[in-house]
Amino acid sequence: MTQTLAVIGGQWGDEGKGKIVDCLSSAVNAVVRFQGGHNAGHTLVTDDRSIVLHLIPAGILHRAVTAFIGNGVVLSPEALYDELQKLSEIVRDLKERVRISDDCTLLLPSHAALDVAREKAKGSRAIGTTSRGIGPAYEDKIARRALKVHHLFDHELLGEKVSELLDYHNFLLGQRFGEEAIAANLIHDSLCEASQWMLPLVTDVSRDVSSLVDNGSKVLFEGAQGVMLDIDHGTYPYVTSSNTGIGGISTGAGLPLAKINKTLAVVKAYTTRVGAGPFPTELHDSVGNRLAARGVEFGATTGRPRRCGWFDSVLVRRAHQLNHFDGLCVTKLDVLDELESIKICTNYQYDGRSVDNITSSAIRLQQCEPVYEEMPGWHDATYGITDYQKLPQNAKKYLMRISELTGVPVAMISTGPNRPHVIYRELLSDW
Repeated sequence: MTQTLAVIGGQWGDEGKGKIVDCLSSAVNAVVRFQGGHNAGHTLVTDDRSIVLHLIPAGILHRAVTAFIGNGVVLSPEALYDELQKLSEIVRDLKERVRISDDCTLLLPSHAALDVAREKAKGSRAIGTTSRGIGPAYEDKIARRALKVHHLFDHELLGEKVSELLDYHNFLLGQRFGEEAIAANLIHDSLCEASQWMLPLVTDVSRDVSSLVDNGSKVLFEGAQGVMLDIDHGTYPYVTSSNTGIGGISTGAGLPLAKINKTLAVVKAYTTRVGAGPFPTELHDSVGNRLAARGVEFGATTGRPRRCGWFDSVLVRRAHQLNHFDGLCVTKLDVLDELESIKICTNYQYDGRSVDNITSSAIRLQQCEPVYEEMPGWHDATYGITDYQKLPQNAKKYLMRISELTGVPVAMISTGPNRPHVIYRELLSDW
């Protein structure tokens, strides 16, 4: 029996992980978020109601689930408070089921101010961040000057650390970027206020999750963003600031990877990307516009339009190489309905030669040209289908080809935004 399952984004994020985690959470005891911050946006549609989560794991809508926020997350108290308030209208026992690691790095308003100032200063060379302060918060963590959740227990020490950190932040804001300073005392006061509601939620996530696993509970690990945005393995520098792959579970939740039974990669039936960076299969024509319109391709966090293109099997093969996926969950299959033909990128042309795997360097990837294989589309709607055998024959052939090219079996297929719009294959029969 599969006891622990990791759900990872297999492309550049925005693959629909929120819905998949929500669907799979009906069978689990806990869901653990292990990296990222409130730059993530996981959209859930239930009873025709759309819910967007940024920090709280998507499994929270199931009454038996405890939602853990692991130490690898950079946590904005303000963003978490707002999310808790909105979600409390739907989930009554929320504060009994949300747990926060005492080792989470605190994300402050000064981090967001630095993020905005840096992007502004870069002009046309901007990375395209969400401007939420994620990068600067991780930078402080690595530089060992960050505030942690456990600092909220000692307000006097907290004041000293806030003052020290804001001296540094304000120096950068003023001297480097010409922006206004942020008052340290206001941040200290807001953190002291936040400690009143946050500290009752604080726990040792590594200990608690390990205990659940050792005692036979089912645990799901929820990734944010996608593998190709990984700080080490993504299209650097157009990446996020954390490890988005399976390795992030060990560092961001404190659970040995040997205890992860299966890994599921969520991929769209096509490819999208938000922000700047290379995108070999990007479409700048009516087909790209059609995918964007039918797929409602706007970022759940920022509302920015997503760039759209054909499915890139080279990209997903690379993600598979880095993580070893046991199965794919292919989302938004219905977006491809009624296209006359559909293309899949099978390999790249780089420096005059064909390559079927390439490092994630943005510089090299920008020089790659996609090589396509064209397949016939299908003229029947796949929207809402829950039986694999009822899919159009050409849709099944398309899914089989994706599996062949990536080397990963298709374990789930999403045919619409709602919970019931899912096809489960044999790989998840023991979940």
